[in-house]
Amino acid sequence: MKATALHLALIGDYNPDVTAHQAIPVALQQASDALGLTLHVQWLDTDTITATTELHAFDGFWCVPASPYRDIDGALRAIRFARERKRPFLGTCGGFQHAVLEYARNVLGWADAEHGELAPQAKRAVITPLSCALVEATDTVRLVPYTRIAEAYGQLKLHEGYRCSYGLNPEFAEALLEGDLIPSGHDSAGDLRAIELLDHPFFVATLFQPERAALKGITPPLALALLKACRQVSQ
Repeated sequence: MKATALHLALIGDYNPDVTAHQAIPVALQQASDALGLTLHVQWLDTDTITATTELHAFDGFWCVPASPYRDIDGALRAIRFARERKRPFLGTCGGFQHAVLEYARNVLGWADAEHGELAPQAKRAVITPLSCALVEATDTVRLVPYTRIAEAYGQLKLHEGYRCSYGLNPEFAEALLEGDLIPSGHDSAGDLRAIELLDHPFFVATLFQPERAALKGITPPLALALLKACRQVSQ
């Protein structure tokens, strides 16, 4: 017998040509089958997420790649809801970038925090171009022990794929990561590639795209971990 149905929101503007958008529903189907769950997935286009959008019905959220989004404020509104209401959250690629931006604005109080892709001249661009763009690239990721992501993978060394040109601005890294937002994964050069929140059931974001494994028939560990967290919180 399957458990009570879970409802998961995908924050982002669906594009069938985006590899990650093809992979994420497959990853979630694989994960829900493995866990014996009934899962309902709904895309939330960012320009439809307003102050009156009902988000309470969702057990969890995944902020997906392919930014810039049509409405950055809509994306940040949904991320803030997941963070403040302790709903399980996974952000990948663009989701990582916007999770950092939301935290900077609404936790640290940096009202002038910006995403460098949209405001390249901003004095407080917390997300800026990577020194070397990671477009269709694969690299090693070393995880921090005893973190949520390390628990999900059950190992500390990964090989993951990217399609990304922006990441955390090193200028603001120390201030961003001195509180509840912690580093949980770095690449072979030591650059930050994964973060998570303390004092939250599950709030993990990666610059890499773990969902891509689903297209090779491999169930992504973070998809499993997200749904496990959703199941636990919903009970």
